[in-house]
Amino acid sequence: MLEVYIPQIIASVIALLLLWASKYLVHKLIIKYGRLFQKSEIRRRQIRQICSILLNILFLFILAIIWGLEPRNLVIGLSSVFAVIWVAFFAQWSILSNVTAGIIMYFSAPFRIGDHIRIIDKDIPIQAIIENIHTFYTHIRTDEGELIVIPNSLFLQKWSL
Repeated sequence: MLEVYIPQIIASVIALLLLWASKYLVHKLIIKYGRLFQKSEIRRRQIRQICSILLNILFLFILAIIWGLEPRNLVIGLSSVFAVIWVAFFAQWSILSNVTAGIIMYFSAPFRIGDHIRIIDKDIPIQAIIENIHTFYTHIRTDEGELIVIPNSLFLQKWSL
């Protein structure tokens, strides 16, 4: 009976090895990029965790297909799961947008911790120094010493050097 499942077992082991290799390469690239552009260790760790979660989800999909889950059934199941997740994210849309903005800021933002920036706002313009950048929020300290915690999606829209 075990002989029937040998192709799936071999494909699963190969997929697992590819998962480990992919995680290793992605983590090394993130570390190298982070060091090259002087990103903090905390930010590198956060981005590595997000990428690791995405690779694990991809691995589970591949594993489901290897073991014979029909793509049609997978689509039906995923649409049900995504419907529930969509409702949850719609209720907490800012969480998803802040995480996305945090990833964008990690890879393409021309500023770093310690840079002087301006927040362009018609009501209260702010000049501050970037103190820390997290997955959801950025901490800035004004010239008066006040600590302001601003969501990444808003920070990405309103900052200026």
